[in-house]
Amino acid sequence: MLGLGILGWIVIGGLAGWIGSKIMNTDASMGIALNIVVGIIGGLIGGFLLKLFGVDVNGGGLIFSFFTCLLGAAILLFLVKAVIGRR
Repeated sequence: MLGLGILGWIVIGGLAGWIGSKIMNTDASMGIALNIVVGIIGGLIGGFLLKLFGVDVNGGGLIFSFFTCLLGAAILLFLVKAVIGRR
């Protein structure tokens, strides 16, 4: 795990959540706080999924962590759109 601290994870999570929301076309309905939350939760989801596939997520570095958060954020937003779209 990177020793970024809380502020570092907020910045990485915010950027990943924002770019993920741009990719999934949900940026208009999200603010900065929700982008940060989506990015951080996306990091957890992405890290979990990559560990399932045998990828070493602990020694990846800053860029790898960002792309892990971005992958997880896009998956999270896809699932949210699928659930909300059914209603």
